[in-house]
Amino acid sequence: MIRKEIADILLKEISDPRIGDITITDVMLSGDLRQATVFFVQMGKDRDSGDVHDHLQKASGLLKRELGRRLHLRYVPEIRLIYDGSFEYGSRIDRILETVKREKGHET
Repeated sequence: MIRKEIADILLKEISDPRIGDITITDVMLSGDLRQATVFFVQMGKDRDSGDVHDHLQKASGLLKRELGRRLHLRYVPEIRLIYDGSFEYGSRIDRILETVKREKGHET
């Protein structure tokens, strides 16, 4: 629910175009539900520019406030935003496989 709500808040409530193409990939909650680690990627980019992370971090107060309003939780978790590097890793593997495929095609 938190992932869905954060994605919706980013889409509808935050008007900063620098964070408009963000996708929330996962949310991990601590055992006591007081901290949420939110993983994100910027669509069309294989790396975190750092600039997007800074803007998201500045919006974390709004995210927390809106989560509390929408989900009616006893404790609204502190939000920690982290770039999800798994997409970068997947892209790198795809490039390696394409290179191997092309090299195999030249050998036969």
